[in-house]
Amino acid sequence: MLLLHPTTITTFTTTSSSSPLSLSKFPTRTNLPTIHSSLSSPQKMSSWLGKLGFGARLPTESPTDPSSSSIAQSPDDDSPAAGQAFAQFGAGCFWGAELAFQRIPGVTKSEVGYSQGYVDKPTYNDVCSGTTGHSEVVRVQYDPKECSYEALLDAFWARHDPTTLNRQGNDVGTQYRSGIYFYTPEQEKAALESKERQQQILNREIVTEIMPAKKFYRAEEYHQQYLAKGGRFGFKQSTEKGCNDPIRCYG
Repeated sequence: MLLLHPTTITTFTTTSSSSPLSLSKFPTRTNLPTIHSSLSSPQKMSSWLGKLGFGARLPTESPTDPSSSSIAQSPDDDSPAAGQAFAQFGAGCFWGAELAFQRIPGVTKSEVGYSQGYVDKPTYNDVCSGTTGHSEVVRVQYDPKECSYEALLDAFWARHDPTTLNRQGNDVGTQYRSGIYFYTPEQEKAALESKERQQQILNREIVTEIMPAKKFYRAEEYHQQYLAKGGRFGFKQSTEKGCNDPIRCYG
């Protein structure tokens, strides 16, 4: 889910006698952060590769700041609205996953963010570096009287490929790993049983991790309801309950 923002590129010249190819008319996005193209140092090259999904994998040790790791690894202590419950899922790029959950009757709120990492208050660029251990997740608030946890699990399995490690399509990196993050023993039990049933259907091993929900860091505002607001191309996608329109992952 790399956000590229062409800024200074205008033309390049080939070895043929044809005129340079102008890129000046390519669309740009002013509402998203810029990834600068200068790679004049090893540090910048490493950062750039991280954003492409080739950064370091999950750290084997927590960061040097124990307090930061302790906070990030603590349970999600936010509270849902009265009569509501939380569920949390990692299913690749959180834009499309959020829209899938928004369409489920009984889901009353959704947020995208970062969790399961070792750094307190991570930014999108931090997570894209591949060094913080965070996963892109969707936190769903739902009414258990109108929506079962099993219905959310069904949407989770249908939304992504749970057999590809740290990858969904062209999105590569540990932040795109498949995960179910439970809040209660009942959710854990349902998740494990659901995974077992799903494994009987698939002919490849499921790599989905099932772990307790940890501190949730809400992503930057431009990520929230990204596809419903128009995505990168400005075409809004429906959040109507029960809508089964195909989801365009990037808008």
